[in-house]
Amino acid sequence: MSTASKTHDHSHEQTVPRPALIAAGALVLGTIAMTGAVRMGYLEREAVPATVRAQANVGAMQVRELTFSDRDDGSVVINDATTGEEVRIIETETQSGGFIRGVMRGMARERRAYGIGAEPAFRLTLWEDGSLSLVDMATDRTIELGAFGPDNRAVFMTLLKTGDAA
Repeated sequence: MSTASKTHDHSHEQTVPRPALIAAGALVLGTIAMTGAVRMGYLEREAVPATVRAQANVGAMQVRELTFSDRDDGSVVINDATTGEEVRIIETETQSGGFIRGVMRGMARERRAYGIGAEPAFRLTLWEDGSLSLVDMATDRTIELGAFGPDNRAVFMTLLKTGDAA
């Protein structure tokens, strides 16, 4: 057999359709243009809840500083950082505790990235406008809990003391 008969032409040209390339390019250029327009002040930036509250002089109605710690069995213990009082224990199987676990897992991941442990407290605040926020006092990260829907917001509301004013 000659070497010429052994070679095969396996040219399987795979190209991306031209309209798809044009659309992708337009998307990238549009994103860059909009980012530039926001940075240069041609477009308004999305409202930051903490800034909006400060500008509107919205005060805190209730504030509670909390610490979260893991037990060996996987449950999470929530304590009042000021009094040391045990606020709640979230067992591993609880449905309502899943949202708290998810939020705190994200916060803990950020703390680990900064080399911060579990000791610094988190500040849970119910504002006069009805919004509810959780601030990591060690990293200054804020989570607006209302953004996750009324059921998930309500889970964190149970951690506030009833009747306490800020």
